Amino acid sequence: MGIDGCNHSFNALSRTVLPKHMMRLRHALDRPVPASQFIRPGAGVKGIAKSLGMPSDFRGCYVFLETGRPFYVGISKKVIERIRQHLRGRSHFEATLAYRMAKRDALGKRTRAENMDSPTFMRRFALKRQRLAQADVAFVEVQNPLELYLLEVYAAMELRTDRWNTFDTH
Repeated sequence: MGIDGCNHSFNALSRTVLPKHMMRLRHALDRPVPASQFIRPGAGVKGIAKSLGMPSDFRGCYVFLETGRPFYVGISKKVIERIRQHLRGRSHFEATLAYRMAKRDALGKRTRAENMDSPTFMRRFALKRQRLAQADVAFVEVQNPLELYLLEVYAAMELRTDRWNTFDTH
């Protein structure tokens, strides 16, 4: 049995499987949903899933877009919950994209703890979360973990989201 139950060779993944996932993702990019839909007052994960035509939260790949242009690719075991964290998260652990965006605008080099203790940084962080809430999101379900991890890199490269995506380890 292959890694994480993936029985495809790398050759098959790169030539067939990932391009098919990417084609589905491009189709989803043509009809994104407002990110604000993920933080509607009174709407929980189950209600959001239902409004998206999904039976429940799902494993997959998601893309944030501004004015129709992709700017960030992410993956999660629970896509709906993860998108909600990006938009509502109060820490750098939850709202990682908003944190990264706020940090890029910040002057000087501070630790995460110093940034999170700074009222000025926290205002910037809140503005970045608001920016994300005004974006659109597209997504596709991908059940196999290995395919999902590889799709994130493939999509980030194909969509040229290098400004905000990074694969450097911490």
